Amino acid sequence: MSFFKRLKDRFVPPEENDDLLPLEPLDDNINDKSAETERTVISQPVPQEQLKKKTDDWDFSFDDDDLMSIEEFEELEAQQIGAKFRQGLEKSRENFQNKLNDLLAHYRTVDEDFFEALEEMLIQADVGFNTVMELVESLRFEAKRQNITETKDLREVIVEKIVEIYEQEDDELQTMNIQEEGLTVILMVGVNGVGKTTTIGKLAHRYRQQGKTVMLAAGDTFRAGAIEQLQVWGDRVGVEVVKQNEGSDPAAVMFDAVNAAKAKKVDILICDTAGRLQNKANLMNELQKVKKVISKSVPGAPHEVLLALDATTGQNALVQAKAFKEVTDVTGIVLTKLDGTAKGGIVLAIRNELHIPVKFVGLGEKLDDLQPFDAESYVYGLFADMIEASGVESEEETTETTDPDAG
Repeated sequence: MSFFKRLKDRFVPPEENDDLLPLEPLDDNINDKSAETERTVISQPVPQEQLKKKTDDWDFSFDDDDLMSIEEFEELEAQQIGAKFRQGLEKSRENFQNKLNDLLAHYRTVDEDFFEALEEMLIQADVGFNTVMELVESLRFEAKRQNITETKDLREVIVEKIVEIYEQEDDELQTMNIQEEGLTVILMVGVNGVGKTTTIGKLAHRYRQQGKTVMLAAGDTFRAGAIEQLQVWGDRVGVEVVKQNEGSDPAAVMFDAVNAAKAKKVDILICDTAGRLQNKANLMNELQKVKKVISKSVPGAPHEVLLALDATTGQNALVQAKAFKEVTDVTGIVLTKLDGTAKGGIVLAIRNELHIPVKFVGLGEKLDDLQPFDAESYVYGLFADMIEASGVESEEETTETTDPDAG
């Protein structure tokens, strides 16, 4: 089975299912388009009982013959995830596909001129110089190995190699280190304005939807309004926020939060931190102090240190990632606002040059638009039109070569 066909089978629903309606999130009424801007807003708290009642109101009265099998559910879920990546990466897809199609139309023969033009195109898409060199060198080898002489026959290989580059390291690092028993502590770091507070709120919502109890710690006591913003998100998704006054010691906030989470047998504690990257020494000391307080109360914690990066800043996001990597042990990246950039190649640069997995991506403003990153979902989002048209093109070519009227 070709790579494009496998992606098409996984993400594109069959024609007879086109009339199926997508599953709606349970919290549609509490989505807020202003959330992504991370402004302090006035909102009515959503009590936990009200959120629970919303799920209880769903009436599933299927007969045995109408029950969906696990395989059917997983297939539908993959299609919905694919649709989210397709929609969220629309700007990047238009950029990638248009430029690649123009390139393939201009250079019909696989030669050095084509590879040089491809290098330039990928670099402009923020894929990163080192990653581009590795990718193009791999394509040169594959073209020789498969004796590919026409650029149109290299199209599918390009997309497949992008996935290979991302997945060449340990896949286990891709999954979140959520503890099966006891408290899981997630430390969120990142500079101001990248969507850190929004990400914390959406993560809390995500884990609540999975049936876990969640608590937030307002550890960014330096930035004006940060504590209030986190409280707004706590009210919105129905979780408790542990906080102190502005200017308090962040380590003291973490101490209170960890003890409160343990006392209440909370499953997941998500901790906000200050983003004063311009003063690395102070930030490093503060994070080390915070981590020491956390690990003393919960051995092995924090279990994840997630760095929030704004995808719209392109190569600047890569610079920030390098700087934070020097300050603390980052275990994963949350790439926010990926739907707002036409240069989605930054995902590859971060993974390949920093060896840090992208664990979540922000694909829109809704609560459920924060999605776990998956390399195949990502390339489907980038090349969906090309992938979906691949089977049609093959059928047309076959029809032309077997046309009974031709002879």
